[in-house]
Amino acid sequence: MTIQRPGLPEDLPDPEVLWARWALVAVVAATSEAERARHRTGTWIDDEGLHLDDSGCTWWTFSRLGGGRYVLYGEDESSACKWHEPPVDMLAGGPDWLPHEELRDRLAGNELGCVYWYDNGAWARAPYPEGLKDDGLDCGMSRFVERDEAHRLLDEYVGYGRPARALLMEHAEARRLTPELLGEHVSSPEGGPPDLPAMTRALRPAGLDASL
Repeated sequence: MTIQRPGLPEDLPDPEVLWARWALVAVVAATSEAERARHRTGTWIDDEGLHLDDSGCTWWTFSRLGGGRYVLYGEDESSACKWHEPPVDMLAGGPDWLPHEELRDRLAGNELGCVYWYDNGAWARAPYPEGLKDDGLDCGMSRFVERDEAHRLLDEYVGYGRPARALLMEHAEARRLTPELLGEHVSSPEGGPPDLPAMTRALRPAGLDASL
C-alpha cells in the first residue's frame, strides 16, 4: 500500500492493522517510567493513544475513541495544509466526537498538518483545495502503512533482517503478543537485555495480547 501526496483516506489500512504495527514499535521501545518522563520523543503509548515525535520535523497521535472510532492527526514538515492560502479547514466535515479542543489548540499554535478519522468502516478527512501538493501523511505514516518499512523499524531491537521481525509483527497483528515472546526476541538498542517490565506495561494499553 502506497500513500499519495496529498494523502487519501483510502491510502490508510484498517485502523487495527495500523494500530498493531505502531503499537508494536511502542512496546519494544518502551523504557522505565523515570526515563520516559525525561524523554518524550520516539514512539510510545499512553492513555491518549499512540504517539510518534522526533523532536524535529514530525509528530503524530493515533487514538481509539470507542465504538470503532479512531482519529489520526499530526504534522510533518512536508505538509502544505497550514501554509495554504486561504487556510485549509482541516476539521471541515469532522464528526462531533473528534477531540476538538485538542485539535483547535494545535491549529491555534500552527502545529497541525492533517487530521484523519475513522468511523462506520471508512477513513475520512476534510476536503482539500485543488492543487494542494502534500499534507504530510506519506512522510509521517508510510513507516507503518508499508509492511516492509514497519519491519525495518524493529531492526535496532531484534537485529537487521532477523525472522523475529516478521514473527513479532505477525503476533502483534493477531493480538497474540506476550511478555515471554518479547523477552525471547527483543534486546535494547545497545544489545543488552530489554526493559521487560516497561514493555509489559506498554503491552497492556496496546491491547496486543488478548490475555492481558
